[in-house]
Amino acid sequence: MDKWLVVEGVKVLFRVGICGHFGKRKNLLNGQTVKTKIITEELIKAFGQQSVKTVDTFGWSSNPILLLVKCFLLIKRCKNIIILPAQRGIKVFAPLFILLNKIFHRKLHYVVIGGWLPELLDRNSKLKHKLSKFDGIYVETYSMFNKLQKLGLRNIKYLPNFKKLKIIDESELVYQCTEPYKLCTFSRVVKEKGIEDAIEVVKNINSSLGKIVYTLDIYGQVDGKYKERFKKKEEEFPEYITYKGVVDYYSSVDILKDYFALLFPTHFKTEGIPGTIIDAYAAGVPVISSNWDSASEIIVHNETGLIYDFMKREKLEELLLKQIDYAERFAKMKINCLKKAKQYTAEIVIGNFLRYLQ
Repeated sequence: MDKWLVVEGVKVLFRVGICGHFGKRKNLLNGQTVKTKIITEELIKAFGQQSVKTVDTFGWSSNPILLLVKCFLLIKRCKNIIILPAQRGIKVFAPLFILLNKIFHRKLHYVVIGGWLPELLDRNSKLKHKLSKFDGIYVETYSMFNKLQKLGLRNIKYLPNFKKLKIIDESELVYQCTEPYKLCTFSRVVKEKGIEDAIEVVKNINSSLGKIVYTLDIYGQVDGKYKERFKKKEEEFPEYITYKGVVDYYSSVDILKDYFALLFPTHFKTEGIPGTIIDAYAAGVPVISSNWDSASEIIVHNETGLIYDFMKREKLEELLLKQIDYAERFAKMKINCLKKAKQYTAEIVIGNFLRYLQ
């Protein structure tokens, strides 16, 4: 028999209702889908399957009436509502649940994916007002936390990105001290993630030195709009650059641990805490990244990786050229990466989140 909770004298069946992008059984590996699934898995683990209800927003615009009905039933049946929309979706789901909550008076929680929200709300005062009515807005970085507070929001809470990964033991660390040094990218394959920067820099270095100093392996789903362009790029790859395809979520650490460094040359200024960096840390692999807004919160320069000027391809090239003579520096960073990875475990992050869902 179903066990009911009672909220303000009204029976509800579920402790938590989650409205997010689950991908309708498709193997989508973008940050939004991965984070939605991980949070759901952890809340089911904490409260039990019978206490968590979900609504998948995948393809919602093709049938908005059906989605409206599902959201109505979700808030009717659940004590806590968690939404995880992307940039376009927040303009729809925040007003929708605020409207529905005039009837049901539930606790509303918005888990932010990425770092774009402060800029959006700075331009959209109506949306900012809607979000001020949520019980909590959970952001990945202190940079976002501070920016949103400056905009007048007082319901901001810090909830870093996290992953449910096995952090390797120090004895499993792979040290590489001879050429060619193995580099990789491990994110969505699209120009804006700096994929072409990584390709061109490695080609330039090897060409200028007349030998293969670095190899580059590219992992990740190729964005649909980028497939044709990337295919042409791939046809021109030299022998030391390879597209390796998609890696299963739980295999990321085993794959990454053999690399000298992970490249993250993103062109997105408002990244939050990229999951790929958590993967790298759990594998004991330093990260070389462009300086997006919150980069210094996640990457400690010269300790867990290196940061170069945002979208300055030549600076990435300079860094990699310097590392040829200082490969032992990266060996020392590996243990620091393992320590840093512990900050982004499910046990720590979700443990803090649960207290808001009582």
